[in-house]
Amino acid sequence: MIRIENVTKSYGDTRVVDDVSLEIPAGGITSVIGANGAGKSTLLSIVARLLAPDTGRVTVDGLDVRTTPGPELARRLAVLRQENSMSVRLTVRELVAFGRFPHCGGRLTPEDRRLVDEAIDWFDLEPFADRHLDQLSGGQRQRAYVAMVLCQGTDYVLLDEPLNNLDMKHAVGMMRMLRRMATELGKTVVLVVHDINFASAYSDRIVAMRDGHVVAEGPTPELMEPAVLRKVFDVEVDVHEIAGQRVGVFWS
Repeated sequence: MIRIENVTKSYGDTRVVDDVSLEIPAGGITSVIGANGAGKSTLLSIVARLLAPDTGRVTVDGLDVRTTPGPELARRLAVLRQENSMSVRLTVRELVAFGRFPHCGGRLTPEDRRLVDEAIDWFDLEPFADRHLDQLSGGQRQRAYVAMVLCQGTDYVLLDEPLNNLDMKHAVGMMRMLRRMATELGKTVVLVVHDINFASAYSDRIVAMRDGHVVAEGPTPELMEPAVLRKVFDVEVDVHEIAGQRVGVFWS
């Protein structure tokens, strides 16, 4: 379980995360939604120890994120930031192998290499394994980065807008792979996502933020209600059930 207790974060006079307390249960997919500036990515970065909170604390299975030694935390929790760039030219296989660093310190064992191959196979990247990242499409490159996170072998996977810059086909493919990670591998996947209908279709739980606060959280069907979505996004919205899924239709 991820437990967030009274976390705040400010930049100057602007409080971007405002006294947030939240529990994210182990297992399944939890999507964090909200308008731009709601505090979603900042909160995720605090959970991942990429940012220090001004107040409050975060624990992962009882481990304090701020005080747990880095290698130990990196064997429990993996994160993919919204902006990814490498200063060196890497192949897909080399990138994915970075996921094993917390376990082997960069000296890959036969077991590490097997896990690298498994992650590449999981994301259907075998034909591109020896290509450089700059030779891939945006969707292929994004799959390579998520394969690196999977290869880290953690129970918790945090993803900040993994659908960013993906077209519809690649976004659907990514969400299906994340769903498989949660269901078949038992991962706890927490992601920031802008598209409420992707969150509805693939998530077990939704956390809705606005102006630095959590305004609603719970099982996905409970969050896919017009009154909740209007409060989160400040626009008119209808919710329809199509093929067993709740779909939000926004209008002005």
